[in-house]
Amino acid sequence: MSALTFDKGELGNLEYSLQREMLATDRRGGYMSTTIVCCNTRKYHGLMVAPIDDSDKTCVLLSSLDETIVQHDQSFNLALHRYKGIYEPRGHKYITDFSYTPCPTITYRVGGVILRKEFLWIHKRTQLMIRYTLLDAHSDTTIRLRPFFAFRDKHALTHANMEADGRSYPVPFGVKCRLYDGYPWLYLQTDRADAEFIPAPDWYYDFEYQQELKRGYEGYEDLLTTGYFELKIKKGESVIFSASTEEMPSCESIREFYETSIARRTHKIDFISCLRHSARQFVVRRADGRTEMIAGYPWLGVDGRTTLISLPGITLEQGYKEDCMDILDTMVRDMRNGDFAGSASAYNEADAPLWFFWTLQNLEKHVGAAEVWKRYGEAMKSILEAYKRGIGGRVCLHENGLVWAAAENEALTWQDTKVDGKPVTPRPGYAVEINALWYNAVCYTLALAGKFGDKAFVKEWKELPEKTKASFIEKFWYAEEGYLYDYVNNDTADHSIRPNMMIACGLDYTMLNEEQTVAVVLTVRQHLLTPRGLRTLSPRNPLYDSTADDSQHSQDLARMNGGVWVWPLIFYVRNGFQMMGDDFVTSAREIAEAFNEDIQTCCIGSLSEYYDADPPYGPRGATSSALSVGALLQICDMIARHSKKVRTTKSTAKAAEKKPAKAGGTAAEAPAEKKTAARKPAKAGAKAAAAPKASTKKNNNKKQ
Repeated sequence: MSALTFDKGELGNLEYSLQREMLATDRRGGYMSTTIVCCNTRKYHGLMVAPIDDSDKTCVLLSSLDETIVQHDQSFNLALHRYKGIYEPRGHKYITDFSYTPCPTITYRVGGVILRKEFLWIHKRTQLMIRYTLLDAHSDTTIRLRPFFAFRDKHALTHANMEADGRSYPVPFGVKCRLYDGYPWLYLQTDRADAEFIPAPDWYYDFEYQQELKRGYEGYEDLLTTGYFELKIKKGESVIFSASTEEMPSCESIREFYETSIARRTHKIDFISCLRHSARQFVVRRADGRTEMIAGYPWLGVDGRTTLISLPGITLEQGYKEDCMDILDTMVRDMRNGDFAGSASAYNEADAPLWFFWTLQNLEKHVGAAEVWKRYGEAMKSILEAYKRGIGGRVCLHENGLVWAAAENEALTWQDTKVDGKPVTPRPGYAVEINALWYNAVCYTLALAGKFGDKAFVKEWKELPEKTKASFIEKFWYAEEGYLYDYVNNDTADHSIRPNMMIACGLDYTMLNEEQTVAVVLTVRQHLLTPRGLRTLSPRNPLYDSTADDSQHSQDLARMNGGVWVWPLIFYVRNGFQMMGDDFVTSAREIAEAFNEDIQTCCIGSLSEYYDADPPYGPRGATSSALSVGALLQICDMIARHSKKVRTTKSTAKAAEKKPAKAGGTAAEAPAEKKTAARKPAKAGAKAAAAPKASTKKNNNKKQ
């Protein structure tokens, strides 16, 4: 039984099948990605896309593998490629079935021939294995396997040239190829000693990548083939094809490796198991010992802010606290003068180091406060000191206790999209979520420092939170409308309704009282909540953009001025539980279940980076996003914990009904009654704010 099902009758419909992509990773930074009919529609697609050194640079080595069935001197090419204006060959018409668990599997039928193809990307190795099994055949059958190579950076394209080495060099049970110096050798082998490789080097021209063309990028590429494997195969027999940067020593080792690896694969039987499988694909353990997290596939790399926001859902939800700490340790090792390196630096992303504290708060629930302080206490204090000193003339702590972040032609918050070299949402000055995160960071560090005896730190910093809180309320609270300004710049306050104010309500340490929190949540629910997450801007704002077309320019304008993001739902749902307690379980479950269909579209088993602002909420950005997957896993974890409490309360109450309490019994003898009495009832406004009524239509044009 699988949570992923596909309409067999629609597999031959390219409008259906080309919109569904599959992904497998090696947990070392490499991946396989293509559509379910094996037609590459992006330059980022390929059967083997992998790092070629210890950097974040990832290259497409093996683009595709064409299979041809030969019977009675007739050839049937099972592949599918898009060239300029045409599809050739059209092997998708032979596909009768596609399944995704335990590994992507395609079944072809050509006359009396039924062939099954199973993809297996090997963990912790740069190796792809494909097993072909001839399920049925009524006469002698030959199979040919022709590889197409790119050997280029995944962000680039290759074209026919004289420098490429079109030769194939013999190795046991196959050949090795390398188009250019500086790349690793790619070993192509089979588990059949009778498989013959026939050299036939040739360039194939103008492969067309439709998704790149839609986005406004170059979308044509030439690929080189060095020849093809050919072997006879009988009914019931299998042949395993292996592509690897490491040579396999024997046919038996190929078969044993395949069987051992496939046995470890988990079955995606429900929504949560799909998300957990997807989550594991983001964690990368490099050959040099670094542990990092990929922000999203197929084109995103390592991003500091995304890592810190996503980590709790990606790792801790599944009990992988070691992965979480290894990633944090990698980031801490690279710190200089209280600031993280690269994309995690406050110089580039003013809020990124402050998310570190939020991640630690989540980690504390799994390892305890003592371990957090022992391991990361010095890093916590050094980050706060860096903000206090100022960072690169861009980020600094003002006398009023608020953090200022601004740079010419730069966007230093998470809303950092640029168009024509200028930020779409610059938000210079005091940004609401940055200062909410700052307050949370200072309070949390003070709490741990006080608990574990760092008197000097407590003495120096204890007065700051109250100053920050007072300034925050003075600067950000929009009393007339009952919500928070998005950012404040000198005497200008931006009253755009964005999801950033939701973060200020959902942190462990918040500067808002209950009434203010309820008002903010009501505003967010009314203007921003959709079945796919929170809009980045209210539809009432004249700048609101719901994405007009597929071009990258249009998407860049819309992604932060309306585009719907999943990850802010963490704070919306958390507030729902804080306001309504266990009574919010049903509402939270409705929010999570709205994504059930999404795991069967776009990137199968995963979630997209963001969505269009209006129905039908089409997926946008990276097809598999750590932010989205991590957020849903956190939400599902909240639902599970509160559902367990509800079940426990109900069962205890039921038991109490059956067995009357003894006269003079203690509180311990009636736990259900005690729990009920201790629960604080939600106010009417809180209940209204937490109700998940998603907005699906544009409202009037009142500026917000």
